[in-house]
Amino acid sequence: MPRLLLCLVLILGLPFFSSAEETQSKKCAWAEEAVWYQIFPERFRNGDLKNDPTAEYARVPDKAKGKWKIMPWTKDWYALEDWEKEIGSDVYATNGSRRYGGDFQGIIDRLDYLKELGVTALYLNPIFESPSLHKYDSRSFHHADPHFGPDPAADITLTAGETADPKSWKWSAADKQFLELIQQAHRRGLRIIIDGVFNHCATEFFAFADLREKQKDSTYASWFDVHHFDDPSTKDKNEFHYAGWWGLKSMPEFVEVTDEKGKKNLHPQVKAYLFAITRRWMDPNGDGDPSDGVDGWRLDVANEVGTGFWAEWNDLVHSIQPQAYTTPEIWVEAPDFIREGKFDGVMNYYAFAMPVKGGLIDGTLPIKDFTRMIEERREKFSWEETLRVQNLFDSHDTDRMPSMIVNRDRPYYGKADAFAYDADIWPGSRDKPYFIRKPDETERKLQRMIVLFQMTYPGAPYIYYGTEAGMWGADDPDDRMPMVWADLKFEPQTLSPGGQPSRQDDINFDSTLHDYYRDAIALRKKFPDLVHGKMQMIGAENQSRMFAFVRGDANTLFAVFNRHSDPQTFTFQFGNTDGTAADPLAPIFVSSGKPADVQVQQKDGKASITLPGFTGALLKQK
Repeated sequence: MPRLLLCLVLILGLPFFSSAEETQSKKCAWAEEAVWYQIFPERFRNGDLKNDPTAEYARVPDKAKGKWKIMPWTKDWYALEDWEKEIGSDVYATNGSRRYGGDFQGIIDRLDYLKELGVTALYLNPIFESPSLHKYDSRSFHHADPHFGPDPAADITLTAGETADPKSWKWSAADKQFLELIQQAHRRGLRIIIDGVFNHCATEFFAFADLREKQKDSTYASWFDVHHFDDPSTKDKNEFHYAGWWGLKSMPEFVEVTDEKGKKNLHPQVKAYLFAITRRWMDPNGDGDPSDGVDGWRLDVANEVGTGFWAEWNDLVHSIQPQAYTTPEIWVEAPDFIREGKFDGVMNYYAFAMPVKGGLIDGTLPIKDFTRMIEERREKFSWEETLRVQNLFDSHDTDRMPSMIVNRDRPYYGKADAFAYDADIWPGSRDKPYFIRKPDETERKLQRMIVLFQMTYPGAPYIYYGTEAGMWGADDPDDRMPMVWADLKFEPQTLSPGGQPSRQDDINFDSTLHDYYRDAIALRKKFPDLVHGKMQMIGAENQSRMFAFVRGDANTLFAVFNRHSDPQTFTFQFGNTDGTAADPLAPIFVSSGKPADVQVQQKDGKASITLPGFTGALLKQK
């Protein structure tokens, strides 16, 4: 160990790095090295024009069905088609009926793009059978959506009449193509996890459809939280009343019970069905070899299902595939929940995205408060848990990170909680206009700095599709625009909702930003200490808005960041234990500009790093 490293270990209390053998024996070891990429299937790539949804399947209102068609992929997002004008005056009224035709073939066609970008694990929003664009209201969990596959009409006919009994289930063309997608991903070294929505479904869900028809005589009467069944003697009145997710009758909730351990659990019949579909997607041919199945699950609104169920379900998942990865959607403090539920990680909103929003994006959280908050929240996880969490900025449930930056001066941000992170983030928001314009070069500079922070901080980086290609946008539906691709020419965005100024924004594929993401991602493979190496904050300053931390033991790396818009200097103790000068520090990666733009001075046991505004740098001893 170099003398400088020994000094840092003694001064900062850094533990020694564990061996490769220890790392490989860990639970879900691959997730520590993952770089995640989230795909919203309907909006990623239309690879098969023959399987596009129909107006009937998409539940388009009758008044627009005659003119309805698949949206042109490259059209100005805010411009309406003729059929949309029959429904509403803007995209916020018509979005539910828009379809762009994204499918499994489109994802397969772009796996090489993802591999070359450097991501290693894919999270797919729901793939299950559902007429909606988002598919969080599934008709079943044992079939992929027919319009994601090559033969939707045949699939719909093939699967009609199936029940909760796995013996009745067939393998549709869409199911088989999804399995092909898994195999194609695995051949490229990419893992895949899928979205499980286990607390609610659609009114067309096979079990609920049977319940709605047969009422208390239905085989599935105990699956749902029914308050009142319909009284057949009152022909002019329907008393059927049940619990819907967040009060939405379009999404019936599965009923919860208290199990023999006193834990909240799902009804045994519901649980049996969910266990069966878990086996189906994790080991499709049932031969005991899970290599042909998914590598794990993301669980929607997981804290609305009891940990009694999750603990049993996670035991099942890991009995099928010991190295499977499960991650819940949790917007609050998560360590206790994931331990009780036996999850492997978490979508790290509370301990990563929210502090970053207040401290680095908005800049209203003082830098010292930011570093203290993010470290305090991180340290509530064990070190192994920390390495597996998904460090994200944005998703299909938030505005996109570049638009967060554009709107960073909004008055109530900086609290680093759910309200400050995800409220009033649409063009028509009340407190202050939410601008949907393209980020300028200064804002892109800040984006690059924050991405470097993500790639160097402990935990697995997570990218929402298209952010690396330049995409921006407000919250739903704007965060679900069709993916920009280099081989497509997009119309400029000229229209602006909410009375905002007109514009001429080029939304085409940003190759410069893409290349930056690729190079920043590559750092984690080039320097394993950015994945496994221990971390210690060196210091933070409010006036200069600079902070720095050190990663690793064997090859110490220094990450230094300047959140100030102007050049600033950060100075810290840097010397050997015997008083001799340390080996020179040299920048090896800079978020903006060239390494030569970073000034490094070492004198009298100290190092001073000067960075341009909105810039981060990774430094290493020569």
